[in-house]
This record gives sequence, structure tokens and C-alpha cells, in this order.
Amino acid sequence: MALEITNNAGIYEIKGDLNSQNVLSLNNHFETLLERSKMITLSLNKLIDIDTSAVSALASLYKKAMSHNKVFYIIGQENSKINAEFHTQKLSYILRSDVL
Repeated sequence: MALEITNNAGIYEIKGDLNSQNVLSLNNHFETLLERSKMITLSLNKLIDIDTSAVSALASLYKKAMSHNKVFYIIGQENSKINAEFHTQKLSYILRSDVL
């Protein structure tokens, strides 16, 4: 399934599969947003699948945002498949509860 990013009331929802084939475009999109925004909320709840390279890329975006004093929320704990992949890579600390 193709990757789709939509802005829903200030929350960027990612739909589809996030993997090594499309993670570069996601990374470029959010790098640009980080330069222009003080706060970004990214929802992974509608992702179907994610691989290790995508989790690593999201972790890098999160760390970059923190180092530039930006607020970068990644919500998706309710998606068990996504939560498990972050947990496997010991990065579950960057996932927030879906209630902000």
C-alpha cells in the first residue's frame, strides 16, 4: 500500500506501509516541517506496517526535534503492531499516548 500523509486538524496522519522504500520521502517531508514549525504531532495509528529502518528514521527525527527545542509528538501506542516494533528496538519511550 502506498504511503499517504494527511494533515487532520494539525495532526499528521500516516497511512499505509512505512518502510525502507518510502522512508526517505517521509524524512524529507518532516525535516522541512521541523524547520518551519515549533510543534509537530505525528500519528502512526493508521499505519499497516513499519520496518526497522522506518522506526530508526522516526527516532532520528524525534531526536533532531528535541535537540532544536521543538515539540515532536509521535502517537501510536494503540496500534499494537507499531508499538511492538518500537518496543523491539527499545524506542518505545518516544511513542506517546493517543490522548494529548
